[in-house]
Amino acid sequence: MKKLSLTQKVVIAMILGAIVGLGINLLQFSKGGFIDSYIVHGLFLIIGKMFISALKMLVAPLVLFSLITGVLGIGDIKELGKVGVKTFLLYLLTTAIAIAIAVTLAASLHIGEGLHLTSSASFSAKEAPSLSQVLINIIPTNIFNALSHDNMLQIIFFAILFGISIIMVGVKAKPLVDVIEIVNEAMMKMVTIIMATAPIAVFALIAKAFATLGLDLFAKLLEYVGVLLLALALHLFITQMGLLKLLGRVSIKMFLNKAKEMQLFAFSTSSSNATIPVTMRVVTQKMGIDNSIASFTIPFGATINMDGTAIMQGVATVFIANVYGVDLGLSGYLTVILMATLASIGTAGVPGVGLVMLSMVFTQVHLPLEGIGLILGVDRLLDMARTIINVTGDAVVTLIVAKNEKKFNKAIFDNPNAGILIDDAISIDEKIEKELQQEITKLSKK
Repeated sequence: MKKLSLTQKVVIAMILGAIVGLGINLLQFSKGGFIDSYIVHGLFLIIGKMFISALKMLVAPLVLFSLITGVLGIGDIKELGKVGVKTFLLYLLTTAIAIAIAVTLAASLHIGEGLHLTSSASFSAKEAPSLSQVLINIIPTNIFNALSHDNMLQIIFFAILFGISIIMVGVKAKPLVDVIEIVNEAMMKMVTIIMATAPIAVFALIAKAFATLGLDLFAKLLEYVGVLLLALALHLFITQMGLLKLLGRVSIKMFLNKAKEMQLFAFSTSSSNATIPVTMRVVTQKMGIDNSIASFTIPFGATINMDGTAIMQGVATVFIANVYGVDLGLSGYLTVILMATLASIGTAGVPGVGLVMLSMVFTQVHLPLEGIGLILGVDRLLDMARTIINVTGDAVVTLIVAKNEKKFNKAIFDNPNAGILIDDAISIDEKIEKELQQEITKLSKK
């Protein structure tokens, strides 16, 4: 096991988790009793939630310090503005293409037509925020409140402004710059430590998901599931990989090979935000992207780039409209595309947020909100699939922007062994440990 890379261990853990979870479900051990109470909703739940909590614990400080470090690394305030505009436009473009693919595919295949399903499930709508409110909410009234609630846009705003302010202070700020860079490096080491526990956590997360949901849910909504997965695959291999080849001019095979690690974590956690530490490590250490770019584009993308979620909204809207016999028409479809694109801005990258966004879209095109109850059963597993598309889009845009800004090391990208995490990576060097102990002793004597 020590010779296996982290990605290989995670893949093995996922397969074993799926087998164990399905076994529990098929043998009906998930219907109550000891295994359901103490293993599935006990041990598996605790291990999975502890791991996700550990990743989320890193998100706010990692985004804050890595983004400040990134701004300092760019150095030029005008250059920072260019990077921000390019990133924002690319994210909006890919999200708009994603929702367009979903609506076109679902409408042309007439999914849901002829079905007369009913649902007693209720889902309360959330009113779509106005553009003015979105803009106002970007600026934090209290940065500590933003950090405690993982409000990514507000943290990003503060970090960029603070980084620019440090640049403007000049040479006097060097001690502060050194401290920020050391803290940022220490945060990345914390990522490495937590990642070492990932195979166990992934096994628990996958086992619980399959034990709880099983496979029979897919049979009930086969058309919806099939079209959604097809739309996700088309967007990944045609839109995202097409942009990568056209604008990034790098090997698609090498990119996908290096992206496996973050994709597996995205699938396991169903959260773009929780995957930020992993994505940061992959793009900087495996793909050779400079931290000054990645520290801006990755947290920014986890906040506003929701390609997979936008695809779900497009397919779900057409599916529910056909089930209830509602003719959306061209104007309805265009409204769905616009609403889903705008709703992705400022929406947290956490599990289940797609359903909240979907309620906004349904309200706008006058579809019955109880229709959301029809897809609730399969949404958890599909959420895992679409989060892969979200984080892959973040990495694609990051690479394109980095290459355009000449902040991309192709030698690292072309090296298949770059950044591979092995057990030695978390061992502590005895010499360094002794030196640190001596320094602490000297300080304590003073």
